[in-house]
Amino acid sequence: MRFFQGADYHFIERRKTAYVFSGTAILIGIAAMVFNVFTIGSWQLYGVDFTGGSLVQVRFNSNDVTAGQVRDALGGAQSPPITKFGENSEFVIRASLEDGMSIDSVAAGVERQLSAAFGPDAFSVTRTELVGAKVGGELQQKALLAVLFSFVLTLIYLAIRFELRFGLAAVIATAHDILITLGFLAVFRVEVDLPTVAAILTIVGYSLNDTIIVFDRIRENMHKKGARKRDPVELIDESINETLPRTVLTSGTTLAVLLALLLLGGDVIRNFTVVLILGIAIGTYSSIFVASPALLEIQKRWGEGKIREKKPKPEPATV
Repeated sequence: MRFFQGADYHFIERRKTAYVFSGTAILIGIAAMVFNVFTIGSWQLYGVDFTGGSLVQVRFNSNDVTAGQVRDALGGAQSPPITKFGENSEFVIRASLEDGMSIDSVAAGVERQLSAAFGPDAFSVTRTELVGAKVGGELQQKALLAVLFSFVLTLIYLAIRFELRFGLAAVIATAHDILITLGFLAVFRVEVDLPTVAAILTIVGYSLNDTIIVFDRIRENMHKKGARKRDPVELIDESINETLPRTVLTSGTTLAVLLALLLLGGDVIRNFTVVLILGIAIGTYSSIFVASPALLEIQKRWGEGKIREKKPKPEPATV
């Protein structure tokens, strides 16, 4: 069973519509970031991992206690992030420090709420720590450096493996994906924590992989005999259509797994899953409607690079 066999869609002809859509989405995201700066003091809604706060580790005497029960005891949807730690009966609670609050008062509040729900003898507080804002600032810098480092490595790899213009187009498409994802986080004020940063870095890898698959087929078709005489728009469209089955099947199966995680994974990984779903969808869109048109625009302005048509193999001599 082959999907999209003989597909002949004219993607590049619709690039201007894609430019309008992408530009509008990015501008809305930037406007939301600026609005957040004036309303909440930062361009994103950072979690405890970045802003600093308290870390309280509790150990229950019973192994039947679940993270959901602990979350309900601490306020349900409004509770701080809760994760399992070590054994099934241990949980780590990360709470932000409000003005005038100390880590002792936060730990006492957590202990009071858990005692009301489970009883004072059902658990014990094994650790309380303070996560400083300085550590959060360092994490923000390292996350930004990780993304920039991936851009540089991508540019170098594609410049060596293909040509520089392919690398530039791939970086443009990946930057587009990250900007739209960050805009989504800003508009809906999704809390940004370390799992969210991991999701963004995963999006970078997925988007690059999908773009490279399309670019590899474009490069192969550019090197075929007679490629120089063909319309570049027609050649790129043909390459996208040839890789379309792989693109749709890979993205579809990935999204199916992520939707299952969204429905069954619980609140702990919900933000992580939502960011990944958005990123996979945008990454698939950008490999077709952003990366390939960007390659075409670069080619128009700075030339085609070193395109060498493959010479046909000589036929064996006959006696």
